[in-house]
Amino acid sequence: MKVPEAWHLGNGKVQTMPLVRHRPTSKRPQWILILICMVCVTLIGTYVYPPRRYSACYFFSSSVCSPFKDWLPPVARVLTDEEAASHVFIKEILSMPSIEPKNPKIAFMFLTPGSLPLEKLWEKFFQGHDGRFSIYVHASREKPVHVSPFFVGSDIRSAKVIWGKISMVDAERRLLANALQDPDNQHFVLLSDSCVPLHNFDYVYNYLMATNISFIDSFWDPGPHGNARYTEHMLPEIEEKDFRKGSQWFTMKRRHALIVMADSLYYTKFKLFCKPGFDSRNCYADEHYLPTLLTMVDPTGIANWSVTHVDWSEGKWHPKAYRAQDISYELLKNITSIDENFHVTSDEQKFISRKPCLWNGMKRPCYLFARKFYPEAVDNLTQLFSSYTVI
Repeated sequence: MKVPEAWHLGNGKVQTMPLVRHRPTSKRPQWILILICMVCVTLIGTYVYPPRRYSACYFFSSSVCSPFKDWLPPVARVLTDEEAASHVFIKEILSMPSIEPKNPKIAFMFLTPGSLPLEKLWEKFFQGHDGRFSIYVHASREKPVHVSPFFVGSDIRSAKVIWGKISMVDAERRLLANALQDPDNQHFVLLSDSCVPLHNFDYVYNYLMATNISFIDSFWDPGPHGNARYTEHMLPEIEEKDFRKGSQWFTMKRRHALIVMADSLYYTKFKLFCKPGFDSRNCYADEHYLPTLLTMVDPTGIANWSVTHVDWSEGKWHPKAYRAQDISYELLKNITSIDENFHVTSDEQKFISRKPCLWNGMKRPCYLFARKFYPEAVDNLTQLFSSYTVI
């Protein structure tokens, strides 16, 4: 038994205080209940809404996340069945050994509304090189009338093409499908009715055939004419970081042409979600489909610039066009001497990136072809051809 405590009051008296027992107050562990509820909600949410492939920085402000984002591992995303099949097929194409035919050819594919007004110039370009090229013509409006024997019999089954619509990509794929039927065609060049050659045939042939690169224009544009056209409807297969822009006019190796023809997964995404007016955006598939696709599947296999020169310096919706009086030796030599490619973003910064045109590691002229030339310029171009195309 405990004795009550005594207190000395200083006057000789002693006062005793009864012993009071203090028992701890019993509290319910509310924090444990809250923690269990939070875990349950998180698990249910994860099951109902599977996570997309966001980085950890998606959930925090850039100022908070920036010190850590470099070491945080990316969140893996499970591929869809279509993606898995596509990846396997594309990997097989890229890993196939290259079998060089005895007579490798370049397929020149012309995308035109009708007759080719510069056919006379192209005839001079092809003269004396039989067996080293093939010609395919897609005329979307009317049957072309050919003035050169090289173009007779080159027309393929064509369909209507509307500027800015997926029908433009469909026409490109239709040309590739016809050109791929010839196993000797090893490189494929897309040209318009206003394109002209800048070099002689031997120079063009060696430039394209002696490298393992496809000349696909592709760059990142954060502005309104670039990634502002992207829509999340393209998820999960195409993320915004993979969305690219580039010139429509390409040259590509056979392996890349096969990939384009085999692709349905990414093509369908652009067909459904990249078109004028969709989701309050004006997206043009011919400017984004191939740059995005080939940057995703084989980024080191493309040059990221086009070998077809186009002058956009006037800042209009269409590039500068050359009339008969504009044609001169100086103009053409200036274009053929360009050895750097550049891209300008469409945002307020208008950032300009310049890079040397490297061909097999060596700096070379960038352009083999040029557009846009009016039909009236054909005579002047034909007269100057032998002089401005000298290597």
